[in-house]
Amino acid sequence: MSALGSLGASPALFATQRGALPILISFPHSGTYLPEVLRERFTADACELPDTDWFVPELYHGCLERLGVNALIASHSRYVADLNRPADGSPLYPGQIESTVCPTETFAGAAIYRAGLELSAAETRQRIDRYWRPYHDALAALRDEILATHGRCLIWDAHSIRSQAPLLFDGLLPELNLGTWNRRSAEAALIDRVAGLIGAQQHFSHVVDGRFKGGYITRHYGAPAQRVQAMQLEIAQRAYMSEADTPQFDAQRAAPLGALLEQIIAALL
Repeated sequence: MSALGSLGASPALFATQRGALPILISFPHSGTYLPEVLRERFTADACELPDTDWFVPELYHGCLERLGVNALIASHSRYVADLNRPADGSPLYPGQIESTVCPTETFAGAAIYRAGLELSAAETRQRIDRYWRPYHDALAALRDEILATHGRCLIWDAHSIRSQAPLLFDGLLPELNLGTWNRRSAEAALIDRVAGLIGAQQHFSHVVDGRFKGGYITRHYGAPAQRVQAMQLEIAQRAYMSEADTPQFDAQRAAPLGALLEQIIAALL
């Protein structure tokens, strides 16, 4: 699965993969499609989409191809609409800098829109209806189908980010950042099982419920009492690729992490 470009016909808002297991992997930030009407309004730096979760579906290739999971993969850039933020604008991390449902600044604090072409409140509402709601309608429908078939559903929200983002966090981010909304989005035994696997390996630095405790998807859909477990894994991109201005997937570097992810996703059962 390669990153989607910004040229040619507009792709579907997301791709859906059906599987036989009660596991649903969500990829809300790996899309790179940018409608031309927005590209014309964006700054040159913003058009490079620096805050993309680069190549995350490729990183989970083994899980998608061999484990029989369900998946929902967004095609459009998070700069169009951030699918892992609340539509009502409420903060996930009160008192800290964070992006909004329709971002106007990059993680580095640079403007996304050129002067005079800024985003309006009315356009934000339109984008929520056009891009945000369809993804969540599909995610909820998949959850309900899995629940009806298996009696339980495990949602894994897959993300990555540059290892350093001074406006968001200090220093170097651990390579594996498991978020469970402070142990509220999944049962304790499942959290402990996944955290134990991450903690047992020696290759990657790691933390549980550190700077990234889980975004909107983890918090909204995680309902252990209703047999729906949700967790987020934020991966520092140095773990699987070169954090260069022109991102490139490094299959050899990514192989150890890809193998660990297969082990973790299988352990969700």
